Amino acid sequence: MQMRKMGAKGPEVSALGIGAMSFADFYGPTSEENSYAILDAALESGVSHIDTSNVYGMGRSEEAIGQFLRDKGAGTREKFHIATKASITTDAEGKRCFRNDLAHLEGELDQSLARMGIEQVDLFYIHRRDPQVPIEEVVGSLSILKDKGKIGGIGFSEIAPSSLRRAAKEHHVDAVQSEYSLSTRAPELGLLQACAELGTAFVAFSPVGRSFLTDDPIPFERIESLPFLRVNPRFQAPNYGENIKATEAFRALAADMGVAAAGLAIAWTLAKGAHVIPIPGTRSTAHFAELVAGAQMQLRAEDVAAIEAVLPVGWAHGDRYSVDQWVGPERFC
Repeated sequence: MQMRKMGAKGPEVSALGIGAMSFADFYGPTSEENSYAILDAALESGVSHIDTSNVYGMGRSEEAIGQFLRDKGAGTREKFHIATKASITTDAEGKRCFRNDLAHLEGELDQSLARMGIEQVDLFYIHRRDPQVPIEEVVGSLSILKDKGKIGGIGFSEIAPSSLRRAAKEHHVDAVQSEYSLSTRAPELGLLQACAELGTAFVAFSPVGRSFLTDDPIPFERIESLPFLRVNPRFQAPNYGENIKATEAFRALAADMGVAAAGLAIAWTLAKGAHVIPIPGTRSTAHFAELVAGAQMQLRAEDVAAIEAVLPVGWAHGDRYSVDQWVGPERFC
């Protein structure tokens, strides 16, 4: 497995990571056994980076990781670079909101550490910014947690390049996480560039387009059972059908190149910058093997051009988020 730096000042991690949202039923029912099988496969293939959050299954994802580490015993923790997040919560009326104050972040972090049975996370993200709290103040809070030894590196999820630049003036930002794939290319309009300039890793979630960039997209009849996707514009009719049709040429190209579509999507993502680290999620070890194979590919310039010819910028039908899902991420273009 090729390795990449988690930011200019961070450790080396596998170029491919695991998005552990899939450990908590987000894309369909799963089990602890499935999650353990993925983590076992990660150990065998040299995939070291795990990305989770306190809100993935309301702690379930972190609990699965923690139980795996305990079951595997001494030395296992050191083989993984673990990232988690906090800030998404609910107010007194049960409405979704974001908190970036130190008291909340440290309290949630302590619970995450307890669930995973570890003393420090290697990377801690602000999952969503609270616009009422200056990002400079938030960086100060993260610095306190780092000084206490509870976190190794600091990161932000779904922020704008301008916010990253403000944060970086206060403290080095190890990683920024955002959706990035052949179907979601907005980060190319400034965020990828800002990360490269500032020595910040760019962690790409949903790099296989929430299944559209695979050989087995989620069937339309199953969408209704998935709360996030059933209200997501790209998975609603008629957009869903148009997106399936639009990606058929990509699947055919992958077959011609002798690789699974998901693997080719990962290879393309890795080719977009040496600081890019994709974190696909999966409940299947067979699919995980496809992702690993993609991470081992070295695309030529003509390969990237061929991929982008069949899926040019802007091909996707529908916005990546619904109106409600857009509450939290910072728009910048």
